[in-house]
Amino acid sequence: MELPDLFVKRMYELLEKGADEVLAALEQELVVSLRLNPVKCRMITDCSCSNGIGLPLDAVPWATYGYYLEGRRPFTFDPLFHAGCYYVQEASSMFLEQVVRQYISEPVKVLDLCAAPGGKSTLLRSALPEGSLLVSNELIPTRAQVLVENIVKWGHPDCVVTSSTPADFGALPSFFDVIVADVPCSGEGMFRKDPVAVAEWSEANVETCWRRSRGIIADCWNALKKGGLLVFSTCTFNSLEDEENVRWICEELGAEVLPLKTSPEWGITGNLLSDSSFPVYRFLPGRTRGEGFFLAVLRKMSDSNFTAVRKPKIRLPQKSQPVPQSCKGWLYSTDSFVWKVDNNTINAVPKCHEDALSMLEKQVHVLYGGVNVAELKGRDIVPTPSLALSERFSYEAFPGVEVSYKNALAFLRKEALTLPADTPRGFVLLSFRGIPLGFVKNLGHRANNLYPQEWRIRTTHLPEGEIKLI
Repeated sequence: MELPDLFVKRMYELLEKGADEVLAALEQELVVSLRLNPVKCRMITDCSCSNGIGLPLDAVPWATYGYYLEGRRPFTFDPLFHAGCYYVQEASSMFLEQVVRQYISEPVKVLDLCAAPGGKSTLLRSALPEGSLLVSNELIPTRAQVLVENIVKWGHPDCVVTSSTPADFGALPSFFDVIVADVPCSGEGMFRKDPVAVAEWSEANVETCWRRSRGIIADCWNALKKGGLLVFSTCTFNSLEDEENVRWICEELGAEVLPLKTSPEWGITGNLLSDSSFPVYRFLPGRTRGEGFFLAVLRKMSDSNFTAVRKPKIRLPQKSQPVPQSCKGWLYSTDSFVWKVDNNTINAVPKCHEDALSMLEKQVHVLYGGVNVAELKGRDIVPTPSLALSERFSYEAFPGVEVSYKNALAFLRKEALTLPADTPRGFVLLSFRGIPLGFVKNLGHRANNLYPQEWRIRTTHLPEGEIKLI
């Protein structure tokens, strides 16, 4: 890897002699890690380990369900990956869990402001207290659809996915208890993972990024409650995008920086500014086992309003349709949901979040919330993939077929399947190793595949043997 000369110079200015260690690490092999979905991994039928791991993997020390892998694996060909049993996430960014463990002990409303593709959102959803609402946002439409897919596959009902600007959220005064802002940055910490980041690095881009970050935080600041937490993070090394922006948030917006308890064995580096002592947490390749990452936790100290309140967006009322009673048994604890039909889609939203979702829909663009249960198509009530993947899905509601590895991949490639002769006609749930994958409609001579076209495995290559990671 040929690193930009100016970047190398900046690293020596920042780390002095310690730069040699970090720069050498950037030339080494990428560290690969995954994080388990604790609910789904406990359901795997042929795994004797309590944590769902069937391989001797090293644990990520700051993440309860994080594990290192020995090199990159062909995740595409593991059905459990598509079923949301685990998420392939960079180990350093799993440090976000420590904020939840140390500062959040009761249900909260959390905004993951720059959430795509969904690593931090799925981590938050597993770590947050039950009853918390997670709002995962991504402004760019194509990335927002990837975010929806990953949130749906993770399976937790207390989630909302949106696609709006930070200023749109700023018009929801004191709405959130926590805002996680993993802001767009120059990507220096991802150099060995993303060659494009190396090619696009420049001093001008660093300048653009630290200024953009301040605008993002200022725009959404009004949405954070007084006493609420802002988790500010980047995947870059330089102090302009990191410590200097934390200092600006404190001085201009009125915040204090909070400490986190860490272990010396983790190899985390602290504040690199000689004239400041506030605590920050920097992950440097070569010192920590992972990629570059920076995080600071700040508490909002005042009710100062830095965002002009916007008028609520006009949402045309939808024609009310009755919810078919038959589908209400498709979820456990059905009475804990509010059931609605919107544009022929049956949705179930946890009652405890009904008011919050209503407020969000008036101000931001909501793409997904709760559980998308079914689609009304003529006389059919067609169960959706999100129903099959939901933690609240009642498996007894449909006949089921346990499929082989080969047929699981065929289903995920959206190919037609032939089911056992004694399989009932109609909608059938397919599972692999006890984990639901989705639905088919069995016609007898064949089964129509209901897996989403946009989620399908596209590669024509197939592995020679079964890929089994957990």
